[in-house]
Amino acid sequence: MSLFKETEPRKQEKINGIIYDMSPAPNYRHGIINGNIYNKIKNGLKNSLCMAFIENLDFNYHPKENDDYMRPDLMIICDRKHLKGGSYSGVPKFIAEILSPSTAMRDKTEKKDAYEQAGVPEYWIVSQQGSVEIYYLEQGSYKLTESYILQDDEEEEDYNAQTVISLREFPNITMTLAEIFENVD
Repeated sequence: MSLFKETEPRKQEKINGIIYDMSPAPNYRHGIINGNIYNKIKNGLKNSLCMAFIENLDFNYHPKENDDYMRPDLMIICDRKHLKGGSYSGVPKFIAEILSPSTAMRDKTEKKDAYEQAGVPEYWIVSQQGSVEIYYLEQGSYKLTESYILQDDEEEEDYNAQTVISLREFPNITMTLAEIFENVD
């Protein structure tokens, strides 16, 4: 093994006391979708105290109970006093996970449950195959409120590529299904 590989930092998450190695990196489709959504959010947060993060900030979801953390694909935070080093210990306003084959089950179960318990008001699960599930926190539990499967063939009856989705707590941040999956081919 080369010296570079041995000293290269590994991307990990610690959920319910279990450390998960997040290597290898997700495929390029994951990155394209993540970037598409991030750009819409970043532009919508101009002149705001809130900030968007893309795969580069740990979320300590139970900081008073343990040192568990996750690294969401996308996250909006507004309470900067909870930022310290490479982590955030407040409650994000929004989190999105882009599904990968190796993490899909965890994103839909353990991570969803942890975000719900932490009080994250909006959680998106986005698949690379063109689906978006939107959960809103209602009375302490997530409720699947919106669900889409991209149909971008204008000849099809269920064409929906121009359907506009907005973030509940940031209604000025909007994007179409086509924009979310742009250049994913």
